[in-house]
Amino acid sequence: MIMKFTILTLFPEMIENTMSESITGRAIKNGLVELNAVNIRDYSGNKHGQVDDYPYGGGAGMVMQPGPIYRAYMAVTEGKEKKPRVIYMTPQGRTFNQGIAKELAREDELILLCGHYEGVDERVIEMIVTDELSIGDYVLTGGELPAMVVMDTISRLVPGVLHNDTSASEESFSNNLLEYPQYTRPEEFMGKKVPDVLLSGHHANIEKWRKEQSIERTRLKRPDLLNEG
Repeated sequence: MIMKFTILTLFPEMIENTMSESITGRAIKNGLVELNAVNIRDYSGNKHGQVDDYPYGGGAGMVMQPGPIYRAYMAVTEGKEKKPRVIYMTPQGRTFNQGIAKELAREDELILLCGHYEGVDERVIEMIVTDELSIGDYVLTGGELPAMVVMDTISRLVPGVLHNDTSASEESFSNNLLEYPQYTRPEEFMGKKVPDVLLSGHHANIEKWRKEQSIERTRLKRPDLLNEG
């Protein structure tokens, strides 16, 4: 399986440089993830590359015009029998979580639209966007950072991206539980010791301890997740 991400953005280098590092970078190099960052300015239709204008009705800031975004979308979907889902990163969207990541990871291709300035002309949202997502109740300069959060999370769920494919199923928010505490060498650090059960080699006891720790940690830090379960 190959997961293809197409990002419609004003800052393709920002996307490419960040996503080329670490686990996602390795996934791209190994052909498990495909990344295509498309510069919306290339579809501006004017020599200055202008893609924004003043909002009708007045108000502060500028609004991204519908034309360049629509033309960029048509270019990247030309010839496709099935149109990919288009995700618009906006504070007005549903809050992104692991469940949504699992849902989106089942797609072969996703298009992510990154807004800027005061947002995007509503008409192009109505025409091409299928999903609106937010990474939290705050406002960022643009949609690039949220888009990369979404791509990173989904990429980890693509088979083969993580060296140990069981890792994704045991991380925080899997089964509505936070991850259990992790330890590595040395066995003792500044008087603090690794729990004896982790040194026992008894896998059933270790698994039981980890499950108990996950539940207790979730109860203390995120009891809302237990209620959702």
